[in-house]
Amino acid sequence: MQTILYKANTRGNANHGWLQSFHTFSFASYHNPNRMNFGAMRVLNDDTVAAGRGFDMHRHLNMEIVSIPLSGDLEHKDSMGNQTVIQQGDIQVMSAGTGIDHSEYNKNSDREVQFLQIWIMPNQRPVAPRYDQMKINEHHLKNEFVQILSPNQDDEGVWIYQDAWFHMGDFTQEQTLVHNLHKKGNGLFIFVLEGSAHAAGELLDRRDAIGVYDIAELEITAQSDSKILLIEVPMQF
Repeated sequence: MQTILYKANTRGNANHGWLQSFHTFSFASYHNPNRMNFGAMRVLNDDTVAAGRGFDMHRHLNMEIVSIPLSGDLEHKDSMGNQTVIQQGDIQVMSAGTGIDHSEYNKNSDREVQFLQIWIMPNQRPVAPRYDQMKINEHHLKNEFVQILSPNQDDEGVWIYQDAWFHMGDFTQEQTLVHNLHKKGNGLFIFVLEGSAHAAGELLDRRDAIGVYDIAELEITAQSDSKILLIEVPMQF
C-alpha cells in the first residue's frame, strides 16, 4: 500500500474577495511540483463564492469537470443552451470534449455558495461536449457509500469518459466500512468533508485527504459523525 497525505492546512489558497478557493493540486497561481495530480484527477478545488458573484463565461477543452455543491444554489449556463441550478444533494458533470463555454454563479444575493470543483483527465478525446446533473442519495441512506459517478451510462449516478468512480456517504461515529476498488491499478482518494475518519493509518480531520494506491480494498472508520467523499481514478492513464 502506498499513500500520499493531503492535510487541509497544506492546500494552496486563493482569496479573490468574491471567491475563496482551496487547491489540493496545482492550479492557477498556486504551483507545487509535488502536487500536480493524483492519477487521472488533475484538480480538486474547494470553492466558496460570495452572494451574487461567480465565474463568468469561459471555455474548457478535453476535460471531465465535476461539481458537487455543499451549500447554497449555483446557477449554470453553457454554450449548449443549458440553464440550470444545482444545490446540495446534486452532482453536475460536463464532458468538455471539443469545447464548451460555461458560467457558474451564486444564484442568491444573501448567502454564499460552497462547492467542490473536480477535474478528471479523460480516456477519450476528442468527444462531443455534454452536460448532465442529477440528485444523489435521494433515499437519504446513512452508513454506506452511495455511488454518484462511474464510467457507465446505465450505472448509478452520472458518468464520465474515464474509468473512475465517486462515492459519498454520511456516517455515524465509530462506523467502519471496507471499500472495494472497482478496477485493478486504480487508486483511491479519501476526502473528509465533515467530521473525522481513520484510513490507511492516518487520522483525517475536516477537509483532510489521503490518496492510497496499490490496494484492492480499504477499511475506513468514522471517528465522529462524518461526511466522506471517495474518488477512485486510474493511476496510469
